[in-house]
Amino acid sequence: MRLSAAGLNPIDWKIADGMFGDAVPAAFPLVLGSDGAGEVLAIGNGVRRFTVGDAVFGQFQRPERGGGSYCELAVADEGRLAHAARSVTYATSAGLPTAGMTAYNLVEETRVTEGTRVLLVGATGGVGTFVTQLAAGRGAEVIATARASKAELMRTLGAAETVDHTAGPLDDQVLAAHPDGVDVLIDMIGGPAEFAGLTRTVRDGGTAVSLIGSADADELTDNNLRGFNFVNRPSPQLLEILAGQVDAGRLTVLVGREVSLEEAPEALEASRTGRSQGKTVLAI
Repeated sequence: MRLSAAGLNPIDWKIADGMFGDAVPAAFPLVLGSDGAGEVLAIGNGVRRFTVGDAVFGQFQRPERGGGSYCELAVADEGRLAHAARSVTYATSAGLPTAGMTAYNLVEETRVTEGTRVLLVGATGGVGTFVTQLAAGRGAEVIATARASKAELMRTLGAAETVDHTAGPLDDQVLAAHPDGVDVLIDMIGGPAEFAGLTRTVRDGGTAVSLIGSADADELTDNNLRGFNFVNRPSPQLLEILAGQVDAGRLTVLVGREVSLEEAPEALEASRTGRSQGKTVLAI
C-alpha cells in the first residue's frame, strides 16, 4: 500500500516508551503507528476483498515485524482493512480506525439504547467524540465532560448536557443534577481512585467501564454494579460499518491537527503530555 495519511493514537507513544514490555514484542527498526489510509499497490495471491487501486483504511501496526503506518509504503493483512469512506479524504479516514472501533464496541458492550443515561469522562478526545455521536444516535442521553470552551462542540455532536470537570468534584456535580444517578459510566482517563469515586454516580444495577484498567470487578460486584476493564475487538466488518456511517453523514471524524510525517516526534510528545486536542493525523 501507498499510505497518504496516518492517525496518531496514544498507544503509539506507549509502544515507543516501552510501556508494555514483553507483552508487545517489537522488532527493530520499528515503524510506529496503527491507523492509516491509502491506495492498494499490489495484492497477495489469497486476497479476495481488494484489488489494485482500491482506497482502503485500517490498522497497520505489526510491532513484532517492525511494521506500522508512519511510512510511505506498508504491508497489511486484508483482515485488518476495509474500503475507505468515499465522502472524505484519506486524512479523515486515517483518524477513524482505532478510536472509531473502540467507541463502537464500547457502546455495544455497555448495552446503550434509547433513553440510556451515559456519563462519559474524557469525552473530548478521539474515542469520546465517537462515543458521544454513536450513543446519541441510539437515542441515549449523553452527559459529556468538557471544559466550557468545548461544551458547544460536544452538544453539536449529540451530548444532551456537559459538565465541566474543572468546576468542582465531578461526582458531586453529576449527582446534584441527577440524584437518581446514571445508567452507564464510561471513564477513559481516570486511575483506580478516580474511577472508584465516580462509580457512586451509577445507579444500582448500572454499568461502569474503564478504558485504562482502573475497574475492580470484585468491588463493583459488591456495590451491585456491572463493570469491567474494556478490551477492544477490532474487525474488518466493523471498519466497513464505520465507513458506512461516515458516508451516511451519521458519524463525523474530528481531525484536530494535521502535521507532516517529519513532525511526528513533536506530535507524539503533545499526545504524551496531554496537550493534543482531537485526532492528530500525519500527512505522508
